[in-house]
Amino acid sequence: MTMRAPALKAREGAGCRHIAFHPSKPLAYLANELDSTITTYAWDSEKGVLTPLQIVPAAPQDFTGDNTAAGIATSSDGRFLYVSNRGHDSIAISAIGAENGLLKSDSWTSTQGKQPRFFALSPTGDHLYAANENSDTIVDLAIDRISGRLTPTAQIIRTGSPTCIVFRHA
Repeated sequence: MTMRAPALKAREGAGCRHIAFHPSKPLAYLANELDSTITTYAWDSEKGVLTPLQIVPAAPQDFTGDNTAAGIATSSDGRFLYVSNRGHDSIAISAIGAENGLLKSDSWTSTQGKQPRFFALSPTGDHLYAANENSDTIVDLAIDRISGRLTPTAQIIRTGSPTCIVFRHA
């Protein structure tokens, strides 16, 4: 008998891109590239099943330009979710409900560059580094641990077309 790998059927046209699991709850969050949304899923690890619970926009509802969602990450304490927006050129910050894990889209912070294809949270969890592919910069944004909000630190690294950031652990 052949075991079939778990699969996810997302909404047509959503364009699943990246997924982040909650650090302590049976939840997963999916950045949908093409329709620029974020889907919250209940995660049954024994069956390998994701059940959709909620869909929220990745960019502000009043943004009328083209946008695609890209990177996604949860804070290590499981209180905030971050998603990069290419087009709106921002990081979406959503509070994660303590009881149910549902998202409340809270704010958006400019990445101070074009096409933030990727971002990474620092190992200490107090900085977010946005890789702006089309402006050749990595921008450092400080994370407020209470609100989850991001503040530019004025530290900008110039590098050719960044698409990935990896931290080396000592």
